[in-house]
Amino acid sequence: MPGVTSYSLRTGNPDKTRADVVVIGVAQRPGKRKGPVVAPGGEAVAEAYGRKFAPLLASIGATGTSGEVTRVPTGGAINSPVLVLVGMGDLAALTTEKVRRAAGVAARNIGNVASVALALPAGDAAHIRAVAEGFLTGSYAFSGNRSGEKKKPIAEVAILSEAARRKDCVEALAAAQVVGKYADLARDWVNLPPNQLSPEGFADSVRALDKSKQPAVAVTVLDEKELADLGCGGILGVGMGSDNPPRLVRLEYRPDDAVGHVALVGKGITYDSGGLTIKPGSSMTTMKCDMAGAASVLAATYAIAELGIPVSVTAWAPMAENMISGRAMRPGDVLTMYGGRTVEVLNTDAEGRLVLADALTMASESGADSIVEVSTLTGACVVALGDRVAGLFGDDATVADLQAAAGVTGELLWRLPVPEETSERVRTESKVADLLQHNWVRWGSSLWAAAFLKEFVDGRPFAHIDMAGPAYNSGTAWGHVPSGGTGFSIPTLVEYVATRAR
Repeated sequence: MPGVTSYSLRTGNPDKTRADVVVIGVAQRPGKRKGPVVAPGGEAVAEAYGRKFAPLLASIGATGTSGEVTRVPTGGAINSPVLVLVGMGDLAALTTEKVRRAAGVAARNIGNVASVALALPAGDAAHIRAVAEGFLTGSYAFSGNRSGEKKKPIAEVAILSEAARRKDCVEALAAAQVVGKYADLARDWVNLPPNQLSPEGFADSVRALDKSKQPAVAVTVLDEKELADLGCGGILGVGMGSDNPPRLVRLEYRPDDAVGHVALVGKGITYDSGGLTIKPGSSMTTMKCDMAGAASVLAATYAIAELGIPVSVTAWAPMAENMISGRAMRPGDVLTMYGGRTVEVLNTDAEGRLVLADALTMASESGADSIVEVSTLTGACVVALGDRVAGLFGDDATVADLQAAAGVTGELLWRLPVPEETSERVRTESKVADLLQHNWVRWGSSLWAAAFLKEFVDGRPFAHIDMAGPAYNSGTAWGHVPSGGTGFSIPTLVEYVATRAR
């Protein structure tokens, strides 16, 4: 099919392949020995160069440092005309995450070619998955609004591995492609400018997916009238300041052989001005990404369905635009949430927890074994953990399972507490409502947000991922992570559900 990259596993030697480009890894020698060394998978290339290989590395200044990349014309030393050497760091610590990042760096530096052979460490299913995920993610670039001719995708990518014929390795490559396809869809959603992705438009794009050749996922979209009938005061309160009305999208995946049920909830604020508690101008420029949580849970659900994982999944994506008008929610307003609890609003820029409260209550009513919520929720979490690590809150068992899943996917989650005294303050500090949405104490505001969300899950196993930092990369690409929407949390959500099936 034109315009689609074909991925395959092969057992051939990298020095013999006739691909336009061959990629190998270069690592730093362990201990006190100096000079880089070829990483596993690229030995045949080093042998083909023979004694010339070490001088070649020295002449191009290769050190093996992670992220380093060099293109070298081979001059016939191997069959491929171009060799790409990508740094992988310490040879003694070549984790799957380093492999994933190296593959991503390679993807951005191969040039305009038709075929690539990846001879990176790929001796088992975990490493093959890492190579595929890294190259797929590193190949992503959003160009939806650029005029002129679009860059043609690579026609063929071959991952070279002695384990290429093993069933688990073939399955690992297939799974990586499915997750990568839906992660790219989520990135496209996040990268669309806010005038091109309103709540209604976002919901319509999910409906359009359902009408195409997608897995058996049932889609329900609730409009503002239906939300009002249900009493979804959080979603309506946030969305009423905008001319673009809110929506709630629910996905249901019900395999016949299901061994459990997971609920996923994601924040879908398609643009966040802060409302009457308006943001500084410089803080608004990337607020199209405030729906990344919704994009992640929707994409993860479709990936889970296409992979046929035998776990039922219900996903809720509350969608609203937080704007300013004569109808906008005010600090001091009291909202009645779905389920009947009242909330005093003190900060209209803490709107995400309000739309999530309605959706979390619905999720708690679904009978799911666990609830996982994902959102770009608080700037305080970025202050605490930086822009590459997400905060993780929840009960011990659910948190441990998500940490284990993230250990496989390489995504960085750091557990933060939900102190009981914070929960108590959420319940008692309002003089006019059941719960207080926000307080203006600067310290620990991410913990307050998590405690507020916890109030709506009815004591069920629950985890909250605050990915305000890693969901959107406003800088240059690094490792396998592209600029713009990153697709963060999607691999971990899929792995979490798959682990529950196992």
